[in-house]
Amino acid sequence: SPGAPPRRFGPYLLLDKLGAGGQGTVYLARHPDGSQVALKMLHQQLSEKERESFIREVSALQRVPSYSTARVIDAGVMDGCAYIVSEYVDGPSLQRRVQESGPLSADSLIRLAIATSGALAAIHRAGIVHRDFKPANVLLAPDGPRVIDFGVAKALDQVTTTAGVKGTPLYMSPEQINGEPVTPASDMFSWASTMIYGGTGRVAFAGSNPYQVLHQIMSMEPDLSGLPGPLIR
Repeated sequence: SPGAPPRRFGPYLLLDKLGAGGQGTVYLARHPDGSQVALKMLHQQLSEKERESFIREVSALQRVPSYSTARVIDAGVMDGCAYIVSEYVDGPSLQRRVQESGPLSADSLIRLAIATSGALAAIHRAGIVHRDFKPANVLLAPDGPRVIDFGVAKALDQVTTTAGVKGTPLYMSPEQINGEPVTPASDMFSWASTMIYGGTGRVAFAGSNPYQVLHQIMSMEPDLSGLPGPLIR
């Protein structure tokens, strides 16, 4: 059908479309070795000069240990289209899980908090800041959660001149809003907002439009009621 993806993308066989977002479109694909992988085609078209910078940035992602993260397997640029291939995680996102079944129990939330904070620690030790940690980027696999899309925002920043605030407003840190350098502390702010959502089903900073949300983040304290005591302390 018109606009349908090619059945093959380089050495990868595209099996199904898993979703699409601001950065790109994700497909379930088959690796040449027969395993299933998640292949993300980024919307950003790259020149030859940008290609080198992108691949250099993404190669750093492969240094991140794969416990509680989706392992990055491959990345490149084909016909100007940048792509990243990672471990396929068979499970819903935290966003979908809460939308469909409600907030996590206290014990489940604490287990999620421990696993995802450990994943961020590993990402940070590799010299990477996630920059877009949110419920949609936490996948709940049967054998434990996986953090995905770490470092992709930074890789894209190296090859785009698009101005403006980048990230997901509901989970952004104050320094991201102010255009200041992001650090591991920025990720932990987004992590805390994500845990509030996972445990209560409500966003930490609400508003009827993105501008109200950003104002709340900069000027208000989040409501922590309903969270288990160990997380608040």
